[in-house]
Amino acid sequence: MANSKLIRDRIKSVKNTKKITEAMRLVAAAKVRRAQEQVICTRPFADRLAQVLYGLAERLQFESVDLPLLQQREVKTVALLVISGNRGLCGSYNTNVIKRGEIRASELKKQGIDCKYMLIGRKSIQYFQRREAPILKTYDNPEKIPTADDASGVADEILTGFLAGSIDRVELVFTKFISLISSKPVIQTLLPLDPQGLEVKDDEIFRLTTSGGDFEVSREAVSRPVKSFPRDMIFEQDPIQILDALLPLFLTNQLLRAWQESSASELASRMTAMSNASDNASELAGTLTLAYNKARQAAITQEILEVVGGANAL
Repeated sequence: MANSKLIRDRIKSVKNTKKITEAMRLVAAAKVRRAQEQVICTRPFADRLAQVLYGLAERLQFESVDLPLLQQREVKTVALLVISGNRGLCGSYNTNVIKRGEIRASELKKQGIDCKYMLIGRKSIQYFQRREAPILKTYDNPEKIPTADDASGVADEILTGFLAGSIDRVELVFTKFISLISSKPVIQTLLPLDPQGLEVKDDEIFRLTTSGGDFEVSREAVSRPVKSFPRDMIFEQDPIQILDALLPLFLTNQLLRAWQESSASELASRMTAMSNASDNASELAGTLTLAYNKARQAAITQEILEVVGGANAL
């Protein structure tokens, strides 16, 4: 019966683990919903900013505008801004984005370009610090969904380095949110801004729903209606000055959107990982229960044989 007791204790341990993984899955699902609400809340400002930039694009030829954030210069130093999570238990989310940053750094070094890291999230910070990589700046990844204030603080320091000339280009390495079971590390150039990238484009938002008791994500395409400025509109300030003031806001909005996508990708990966862990725990508990029943049945059979053998001996 000693073997049966060990199996029974292990079944209890597996079931307790399943309760923990299931609770973590539900917590991650709740945070994904909050991320969804945060993205929706930031849309009005992003849409209005896009409309103003579109209006200015019609009045000005960006190619002929001499602004620091649009200035293309010889690239000698590149800052890689890598966004990772603070914790594990989210599948290969952290590993994929860190490896993508390493591959990009290797490509730049082969081109003779100096590369430095700007890191968001404890996982990437710990990884690159252990390897003594050139780290320019580190930032904490908030436990909650990143807000405009978080993105603004990081964007201000990026702008300072770029305008001071210590950084010639800033590339963002983040995880693009595709679905609950799919995400993709991508690279986006933050600075200098591309004049062609300021055009108004259609957008999409994700919504976490349930179907048959399971979570799923639906993506909804959202078009931005384009409205030109009236021809007789008179600007109190020079349109170039207005554009110069709006470009940092556009940069902050780009960073915030990527940061929110990274957070949603991390939460979705954690949901998937915890869901798989719960399924594995259920399967293991079933296998152990079957082994326990067999061991118990064998022990009962052995006791019956011993009783019968003793009776025959009498």
